[in-house]
Amino acid sequence: METLIQVLIDGLLSGMVYALVAAGLCLIWGVMDVINFAHGEYLMVGMYVSYWLGFLVQVDPVVSVLAAGAFVFLLGALTYKLIIRYTIGRPGLVALLATFGLAMFLKNLCMNRFSPNFLILSDTWLGGKTFMIGNLIFPVPQLAAGVLSLVVIGLVYALINATRFGWAVQATAMDREAAELMGINTERIYILIFGIGGACVGFAGGIMPSYLAVHPEVGSMFGLIAFVCVAMGGFGSIPGAFLAGLLVGVVEALAGFYIAPVFKYIAVFGLYLAVVFLRPKGIFGW
Repeated sequence: METLIQVLIDGLLSGMVYALVAAGLCLIWGVMDVINFAHGEYLMVGMYVSYWLGFLVQVDPVVSVLAAGAFVFLLGALTYKLIIRYTIGRPGLVALLATFGLAMFLKNLCMNRFSPNFLILSDTWLGGKTFMIGNLIFPVPQLAAGVLSLVVIGLVYALINATRFGWAVQATAMDREAAELMGINTERIYILIFGIGGACVGFAGGIMPSYLAVHPEVGSMFGLIAFVCVAMGGFGSIPGAFLAGLLVGVVEALAGFYIAPVFKYIAVFGLYLAVVFLRPKGIFGW
């Protein structure tokens, strides 16, 4: 029984990070109806920002996570200004292919500048630390990442649902033209939403060098899992993305431990297919 609880704890901690990555994608997708194929590469960029701050000036990821979030916020806003704004109103495939090109650019840029090698940040404040409650082991870096994820998701949810800015975002998502007639600057809304969506994944990437190696391919699977979480939770639903992230983390951990590690993603994508087949609009979709 203790083994099962331990596996569930590990799955939930992973799921919280998945949920944070998915929340950023969910926000962009729900408001702008744009699939950001470079979302996973945003996470990679956040990890590199945190890694190089730690390697060059000895700033721990616990601190540099703020810089990573801010940097990817700017990257997201710049992506909208230079690329996405020219795809609005055109077929969805245009934005998808444009962001796919951006993903390839970012990945190959990092591979060229930093090499494809795995980079590990040693002597971090949280690295390798654990504590026990009974016989259950809690890894401190993953726990910190989970707590950060909960805080950021909570703040984003409150921003969208309990502020004037959030109401303007909801109005823009429902009908851009009507929102503009009400005096809402929808261009500004789109820039900020792309930035906030980027910041979510930037925060996730910023804390991860405490326990995970950095390399140019690190974001690919996270981006794919974020898509799965958004589709399972319901497009545009942050609570749905959060619950789907937790579910994906638990399924991944259970399959990896009780079947075999090579089957964990098979189980995740099998669950995704089952949810989409039974409820095409997702758990919280309408």
